[in-house]
Parts: sequence; structure tokens; C-alpha cells
Amino acid sequence: MAIYICKSLISLSLNNSSHLNKTRIPLLSLLFFSSSPKPPSPVADYLLDRHKFSPETASKVSSVVTYLKRPEETDSILSFLQESGFSDSHLELVIKRMPQVLSANLERTIKPIFKFFQDLGFSSTDVVKIVSSNPQILIRRVGNRLGPSILALKSVLGSNMHDVSRALKASGSAWLLRYDLAKNMIPNIEFLKSCSISSSQIAGYVYIYPTFFMRKPTRIREYVKRVDEMGFDRKSKMFLSAIRTISSMTKENWELKLELFKSMGFSEDDILSVFRRLPQVFAVSERKIKAITQFFLSTGKCDISFLVKNPNLLLLSVENRLKPRLRVMEVLEKRNLLLKKPSFTTVFQRSDKKFFEKYVLPYSDEVGELFVVNKASSTAEICA
Repeated sequence: MAIYICKSLISLSLNNSSHLNKTRIPLLSLLFFSSSPKPPSPVADYLLDRHKFSPETASKVSSVVTYLKRPEETDSILSFLQESGFSDSHLELVIKRMPQVLSANLERTIKPIFKFFQDLGFSSTDVVKIVSSNPQILIRRVGNRLGPSILALKSVLGSNMHDVSRALKASGSAWLLRYDLAKNMIPNIEFLKSCSISSSQIAGYVYIYPTFFMRKPTRIREYVKRVDEMGFDRKSKMFLSAIRTISSMTKENWELKLELFKSMGFSEDDILSVFRRLPQVFAVSERKIKAITQFFLSTGKCDISFLVKNPNLLLLSVENRLKPRLRVMEVLEKRNLLLKKPSFTTVFQRSDKKFFEKYVLPYSDEVGELFVVNKASSTAEICA
């Protein structure tokens, strides 16, 4: 474009100098704007030059925060975070996720949040990890859900703030602090306790599946009703797992999973038995369930009843565990190297390390090539 305009200017100068005088300004302006790069954002310059942020972070933040009213106050915010234990990588993470932190109020918002955590007994390392996983905390005031949410978690997990910290750091669960836990979580937990589920089991699930407890109380009651209708014993340790599994699936997906089991030869009683023994099997993909079932049936040594009694086998990997171990056992049996033939459950449920020590290491010449030993961690990995 620029070359074309230059040629046009030369041509005009040769043919009509008066015409050039009339067109010089707009043509030169077009040439300038066609070749000049987009001017950098002042915010990007500030982050790059003044605080040495990466170009990626500077670009992303400047697309959200177009200007800073008081750069000196932003300096104070960044300095405070650094003094509080935030590394350069932590700062980049926080600013990228929540650029508005640059314009937050240090004295009225950020400092009170840190003091609140410290007064509750959180370590500096804990605060850094919690805030990094959910930077929105830094633009909320302590009294606005943050304080009540922490206290609600404390009532659920016990008086030990270490447990609360663990819950907030687990799986990025610090987002819980954005919500009014007294609205959903606390009522749900109280209801589940009334269903004979222990506080310790509930606390364990809060660490792993916090979103489950944030569902509307009416939905939780619906899930419990469905599990009850399946004849589940409320005193079973699998009762809470059954409720959570049901909550993770739509009714349509549940019906599809039932049809899959039926198509492979499971009766309705078989399906219910599997669910009662190990509910999480129903969260496994249809393709995996089908592959594992077909694998065991193809051996000619197992039937459906075997899988019903050992549903945990439906959680294993066909390629990484079942097939390689079966090959090892076939070699050992063929060469009469086993004094006592182990059961299928023993063969497939042992950890990789124990399986290696029991069935591979003593017979390394015969089956050693089927395994690779990870010397750094002293564990054995099965070759597919």
C-alpha cells in the first residue's frame, strides 16, 4: 500500500504539480497511518518498563485496564504483595486473572484481607496460594462474604484453620469465598448429616468435591430420594458417593448408562449391585466400561458375576494395566513358573510396584521386557 502511494505521488509530480499540492496532505496522512504500528498502551508501558512484567501479561492486562488514575498507588499495591510473599510468577498470575487488582484500594480492601487471614492463623504461604488461585478475593471487602464464608467453612471442617486452609487450596477451591456458603452449603451439610452421613466423610468430600455442596438444597434432597429408591442403605459408606455420582449425571445420561450395562449382559439386579458396591463406576465413560467388560469376558475365565462382585476392576485401564498383566501371567503359566496360581483380583488390583516385585522381578529373564522400571521413583510402569 505504501509503495503504491509513493508511486502515485511521483506520477502526480511529473504530470501535474498543482494537483500534487492539493493532494499532498491526505496522501501523506494515508501513508503515515498505513505504515505506523499501533501505539502501545500506557498501562502496558507501565507494567513493562516500571515493573518488568512479561509482554504477554502487559498486553492482556492493558486490554482490560486502559489507564491508571494513580500509578503511585498501584506501585504500593504491587510492593505490598511482594512484601507479603508473592513471587514474580505469583504477581503475574494474579494480575492476569484479575487486572482490576491494580486499581484496588490498598488500605481499605487489600490490607484488611491479609490481616483477616493472618488473625485466623493462616500462614503467609497459605495466603499466597489461596489468593493466587482466586485473585477476586483482593477486590472484595472482608465483611462482604469473605469473613462469613471462612467462618462457615470453619464450622464444617472444625476449629483447626489448617483444615480450612487445606480446603481452600485443594483443587482451586478458593472460589468458594465468593459465595454465601450459609445459603447452600451449610443447609446441604446439615441435611446430609440427618441422613446418617458422618461429619468426617462430609469434610473429606468438601476437600475433593466442593461444588457438590453448592447445589440448591432442593436438588440435594432430590438426589437423596433417588438413591433411597434404589434400596441404598443410608448407613453404607458408599451412600454419599452414590448421591454425588447421581448429582454428576443428567437423568438421560443415567438411562444411557443403564442401557449400556444391559446390552452387555448385566441384569437389573446386577446393575444395582454394582452401584451399591461402587457408585463411581457409573461416572466412568461408556467406552471404557464396554472395553473393560469385553476384555474380561474375552479371557474365557470371567463372567458378569465376577465383575458384579469386583466392580473396582471397571475403573482400571485396559491398555496400561489389564492387558500387560494378563500377558505376564500367561507367560508364567505357560512355563510353569508359578507355584500357586493367583486370582484375577489379586493380579489386577496389586499396585504396579508390588506386582513387579512379585511377578516380574523374580522372572526378569522371561517377562522383564514387558516392564520398564522407573529408577528415580523406585516404581514399575507397565509397558502397553
